[in-house]
Amino acid sequence: MNRPILARCLPFAIYLAFLAIADLAAWLGLPPAALRWLYPLKIAAVTAALAYFWRDYAELRDWKLKPAHAVTAIATGILVLVLWLNLGASWMTIGSAAGYDPTTKGRIDWLLVALRIAGAALVVPVMEELFWRAFVLRWLDRPAFAQVDPGAVSVKAIAISSLLFGVEHNLWFAGLMAGLAYALLYRAHRQLASPILAHGVTNGLLGAYVVATGSWQYW
Repeated sequence: MNRPILARCLPFAIYLAFLAIADLAAWLGLPPAALRWLYPLKIAAVTAALAYFWRDYAELRDWKLKPAHAVTAIATGILVLVLWLNLGASWMTIGSAAGYDPTTKGRIDWLLVALRIAGAALVVPVMEELFWRAFVLRWLDRPAFAQVDPGAVSVKAIAISSLLFGVEHNLWFAGLMAGLAYALLYRAHRQLASPILAHGVTNGLLGAYVVATGSWQYW
């Protein structure tokens, strides 16, 4: 594993490692209230990894989206949110989601909410798009992934990477649709900033919906 691959995989691996740590801590009997603070620690660790490798991310050097591309990305993010909230049939899910409940005795801990939304809307989109779109999507076409033009990625690579992105989530079918949407944006606009923006819009608005409705299972 060379440095370009490590730079795009390690932040994602850290994120997954914290999921395993949370499961282990719950199995060992750590109180749910304490487990909630693993999320800020996870986001801090992922952010540190992204910062360490920042100079390696050539995909992030051009953030000047055309106005039409930005509007399309925002609209795509909203569409993915609508799909996420409506594609929840039993065959569209894998297992059950524990969710993230930031309440204590019925009262919302707003610090936890702020950290959760900031992590989901600002950090996770960068980390996941670097892994799934900038790396996996292009690597499926050619091991020397950095040489693959985003506008030339194959339909096969889009399909496989999107399916893998989908099964990463409890709502696998909604995840598949999201993966396809973000991958198509990446290919159409040839800039990682576009799917990052869409992904951030989806996660940010989902956070607002979750807090407004108390639907913690979506977290």
